[in-house]
Amino acid sequence: MFDAIVIGSGMSGGIAAKELCERGLKTLVIERGKKMEHGASYTDMLQPWDVPNAGAIPEEELARDYQIQRHCYAVSTATQQYWVKDSEHPYSMPEDKPFWWIRGYHLGGRSIMWGRQTYRMSEMDFQSNARDGHGADWPIRYADLAPWYDHVETFIGVSGSMEGLPQLPDGKFLPAMAMNDGEKAFKAGVESNFPDRKVIIGRCAHLTEPKEHHTALGRNQCMNRSLCERGCSLGAYHSSLSSSLPAAEATGNLTIVTDAIAHSIITDPKTGKATGVRVIDQNTKEGRVYEAKVIFLNASTIPTAQILLNSKSEAHPRGLANSSDMVGRGLTDHLYGLGYAAIMPGPETVYKGRRPNGLYIPRYRNLPGGAEETDFVRGYGFQGSVQRTGWRSVASSTPGVGVELKDRVRKPGDWMTFFSGFGEMLPDPNNRVTLHASKVDQWGIPLVHIDCAHGENDKKMAKAILADGKAMIEAAGGKIVQARTELVPPGLGIHEMGTATMGKDPKTSVLNKYNQAHDVPNLFITDGAAMASGGCQNPSLTYMALAARAAHHATEFLKAGTI
Repeated sequence: MFDAIVIGSGMSGGIAAKELCERGLKTLVIERGKKMEHGASYTDMLQPWDVPNAGAIPEEELARDYQIQRHCYAVSTATQQYWVKDSEHPYSMPEDKPFWWIRGYHLGGRSIMWGRQTYRMSEMDFQSNARDGHGADWPIRYADLAPWYDHVETFIGVSGSMEGLPQLPDGKFLPAMAMNDGEKAFKAGVESNFPDRKVIIGRCAHLTEPKEHHTALGRNQCMNRSLCERGCSLGAYHSSLSSSLPAAEATGNLTIVTDAIAHSIITDPKTGKATGVRVIDQNTKEGRVYEAKVIFLNASTIPTAQILLNSKSEAHPRGLANSSDMVGRGLTDHLYGLGYAAIMPGPETVYKGRRPNGLYIPRYRNLPGGAEETDFVRGYGFQGSVQRTGWRSVASSTPGVGVELKDRVRKPGDWMTFFSGFGEMLPDPNNRVTLHASKVDQWGIPLVHIDCAHGENDKKMAKAILADGKAMIEAAGGKIVQARTELVPPGLGIHEMGTATMGKDPKTSVLNKYNQAHDVPNLFITDGAAMASGGCQNPSLTYMALAARAAHHATEFLKAGTI
């Protein structure tokens, strides 16, 4: 018997485990994937000539095993160990509603491969559902989460600049990374033509100036190698393997079990409480049960819904914590991939290093007190960078040999910008995750069925993203050379949210203001499933803040004997 079980070891599960362990709870982390070791399991130290096939996975292998994962920019021969084979982990979806579910099953989860952009949600984001009627009202506001944003940012290390924007609250930042000269020129061009918009350096979970508690965990300063999707042996960016799980282990209260697929959560019909987790061994396919006083479900948005729906019993005929019939409903992802590549004017300067960060243009549409769009609700931001094309592109794009080629590759190429929008997708109960009626996976668990599509508001917002992106690039003097003008299927943003949302009313939501299930008092959910809406910011920081806050309250409830 453990005090707590955490299902999932990724971004939110790692923080939940750390917080529970530091509060004295004997905690078991259950991970469905294989064991990985910080540093030893990474490929960031491979030299370019050591990467098989120069990173390119053969087409026949992509078509056979990575039909969905291949769409993710970070999938290569250097990283494919981190991504699932779609051929081994199928799911179903309507033919006319593709959902590109990007996954990695291993200790640390996608915290190893994440993009590391780290932004707070704002007061207007927590009020948005109540304001326009889409989705259940959040049971918390920014003030409830602000101290936990502080807490998590301080622990993980976030570099960024103080900007004083109410729609993008400032945080506890390490020194910001520097813009290059091309980015400074782009910033000046955009801001001079659009006074309501700001171009800022990205806020990213990289150590620009490690603090004592970072180095105590063996973490080091970011060296600007930009090989982050391979894992970072330096521990320069936050992941569960480099940061939260080692902190939990240092308490002596942590136990980790890998290769253990959560099948369902067991409840006591007399008390209504969860008593344990039924798992299936990934390799032997044998079942076993782990018991605990409190359970944190952090399997990530879609598997969390799958586990709840599969946890049927006489008391919970529609699945656990599902008296509202809201489990699985409200699946969202950010609008992603709409944007441009352009040649930009810029000074005849060069810069060194491969900074693993870019620029951010915070939301400026539909802000409180400002003009309201008549065509759509909510808003969007932009992410991208301005870089000077270097010897690689010069050498590879034009034929040549000898002295002439050597002369060309010594000179930097054009300044280029790559910018795309991240828009808020409205929560819609018809976008949902269910269990397949007849098909099961190789472990006998019902397959996930995902039925999700962009709505009319999303499509109108997409048009605005494209128009604004084009206008800003051209105002800054850019010449567009490539455009992505079609919405990619949801899922590729890798920001899936919803399916077990927080809310004030148990009839329209799954969790209360403490991330505690309305129906099951000792069950807490603090991954993306809990999000009542997503804003347009990268959501991982919010998951972590919710996890830390819920762990605090769960521990207090245990001490008080109320759960």
